[in-house]
Amino acid sequence: MKKINGFKILFLITFLYFSACQNSATILYDDVLSHSANWVVEQQPKGQVEVANGKMEVIDAKGCTVWFKHKLEGHIKIEYDITIIDHNGLYDRVSDMNCFWMANDPRNPKDFFKESEHRAGHFPNYHHLKLYYVGYGGHHNSKTRFRRYDGNLDRPLRPEHDLTDKAFMIVANKKMHIEILVKKNYTSYSRDGVVVFEINDQNPYTNGYFGFRTVNNHMEIENFKVIKLH
Repeated sequence: MKKINGFKILFLITFLYFSACQNSATILYDDVLSHSANWVVEQQPKGQVEVANGKMEVIDAKGCTVWFKHKLEGHIKIEYDITIIDHNGLYDRVSDMNCFWMANDPRNPKDFFKESEHRAGHFPNYHHLKLYYVGYGGHHNSKTRFRRYDGNLDRPLRPEHDLTDKAFMIVANKKMHIEILVKKNYTSYSRDGVVVFEINDQNPYTNGYFGFRTVNNHMEIENFKVIKLH
């Protein structure tokens, strides 16, 4: 049998140790869908949001944003499972599986929720924020888009971020797994293990709030986690 010398063994152990460190992660937030106190709801009339028993159910008529109340920063991964429900309910419209992340309010840099009552789920009231946004299956499940809000009402849409392929649309009544990565000047959005958008931002948003965003639909969210990447 061929012997492995001590130097090679030491090198192998060192390599494995540093590889593990580079790929290590820490769960920052878990089990946050059992308590409504973890969320801030901004919603137009006639809708409702319920958070209990590890699930969030959103039934919305005219516009809704549900913010995770803790500010996020650094290298992170946000992940969750989401189902857009279509069982012929009043608001069971298959559309707008949207979200915001790394959101900040330039008008109120020290109190992001100061204008919650003013925003009230009305979409134009979010246009002045700084954030990343994915509108997944918008326009009656015909468009999936990424936008970067610059804090000055500018929300440019690049051609490569304006998708119409059915592969990137919502599948009703199917649980879909979403992952959002933020690391240095890079951010990405994936569904079921497939990267839909990835952006290298020269002026990246490295901290801010995450929010579920929708209008006139019915959805259920589970297994929400925020993981710190090392």
